[in-house]
Amino acid sequence: MRDVIIIGGGPAGSTLARLIGKDFDVVLIDKKNKDEEKTTFKKPCGGLIAPDAQRALARFQLQIPTEVLANPQIFAVKTIDLQSKLITHYQRFYLNVNRHRFDSWMLSLVTDANVIEDARVTKVEKTAIGYDVTYIKDDNVYIEKGRILVGADGADSIVRKTFFKRRIRQYMAIQQLFSASNTKPLYASLFDHTLTDSYGWGLIKDDELIFGAALPLQDSRKNFELLKKRCEVYDFDTSQPLSTEACLVNSPKSIREIECGEDNVFLIGESAGFISPSSLEGISYALESALALAKALRRPNVTKVYKANCRKLKIKIWLKQLKSIVLYTPLFRRLVMMSKIDSITLED
Repeated sequence: MRDVIIIGGGPAGSTLARLIGKDFDVVLIDKKNKDEEKTTFKKPCGGLIAPDAQRALARFQLQIPTEVLANPQIFAVKTIDLQSKLITHYQRFYLNVNRHRFDSWMLSLVTDANVIEDARVTKVEKTAIGYDVTYIKDDNVYIEKGRILVGADGADSIVRKTFFKRRIRQYMAIQQLFSASNTKPLYASLFDHTLTDSYGWGLIKDDELIFGAALPLQDSRKNFELLKKRCEVYDFDTSQPLSTEACLVNSPKSIREIECGEDNVFLIGESAGFISPSSLEGISYALESALALAKALRRPNVTKVYKANCRKLKIKIWLKQLKSIVLYTPLFRRLVMMSKIDSITLED
């Protein structure tokens, strides 16, 4: 029997496995394949490492390899309010990366735990002495047994759905890829309150345009197509998609929607609800919540210590919720954009 079973090999799961692998018998089960051509899952994500995530990486003394970076590196965001037609530019310090390569790089840092890739978990259940995790790999069914179960499996977490009733607000993230070899470097945030109370994005990455949005679950694909149509006047050529990706994304409306876990079942990263409700940035929270649980696992009362370790993260999310009220309320957003506070003027 394993000490810890981790489901999900994103930044949260891989960080936890790396931090506790020397002290515990750990297995990590992930549905991705490190080979970008063979993987059956890619997270719909713009692939921008925000300053909070950069700070978290710096705490772990991690330097992103050049092969993970994407071109170009952009230092301004073009903010577009589609209803008022306001456009404002703001300076931002993001790192443009290939998200799949970033996740694969972080998973490659796990050297002291058993990593099972390209595997789909189908069932998790409590037993008399721990937890059983059933998964499929290469058309074969396997069962891992463990004393502690950790869900690091994102918004559609099988661990959260199985063991916890606490609900959390969710959106459907839809993202498409387009050829953009002749397009100027761009990162845009798109706001249209008639289609979503979250936002859309468009950015250039390695001569391709990534166009995506987080939308309410009902009529998400229809509203995504409407958003594409409305963005045509802003020179977004989204007529011929090369690929389409979609997945659920959590966005806590209240810190009461965050679920840390109990009874030797724990959630970290987005599965717990640790993700910014204003920007949907989750990497910094993934790393910080993994560290919080890693420290707690070395203490007698794991649940109590983990929840205490997460207090600062909850406060941070509460502050982001206040920011989201301004960002996603049309009147407040337009007043901020019209004020030009903290904006920059682009020169030709």
